[in-house]
Amino acid sequence: MTIYLVQHGKNLSKDIDPEQHLSAEGIDTVKRVAQTAKTYNVIIGSIEHSSKTRARQTAELFAEALGVENVSAADGLKALDDVTRKADSITDGHKVMLVGHLPFMERMASYLTTGSTDHTVFKFQNGGIVCLDQLPNSRHWAIKWALMPEIG
Repeated sequence: MTIYLVQHGKNLSKDIDPEQHLSAEGIDTVKRVAQTAKTYNVIIGSIEHSSKTRARQTAELFAEALGVENVSAADGLKALDDVTRKADSITDGHKVMLVGHLPFMERMASYLTTGSTDHTVFKFQNGGIVCLDQLPNSRHWAIKWALMPEIG
């Protein structure tokens, strides 16, 4: 089973835009990462995103580039939500992309790979993807690859 974790793209500050839409830079970055994922033939079954505008916009950009029709808002993907609940809701055999916020995404990657949210195993970047595969006969996962906007 495969899961893709994505931190939303860069957004406008609350002072400029109370709903915090993606910035022009955020849109460009997400489009670039999504297009690269398409080039690598990444296949996604569905995309779930938090109810925040910036997460929805990020999910829609990935869906457009990757040809994903099943895109929906989902509970449990906001910054401080309980990662164990979301992790327990992941079903077998479905390649799902989750689009949300920090620290949730870093805590989710930690929980899936170590069983604890206390150990950061990956530093996310806005608009990047972390792909995890579930280990055979286990509840634990391993980071398979990551596609980040910046390498430095």
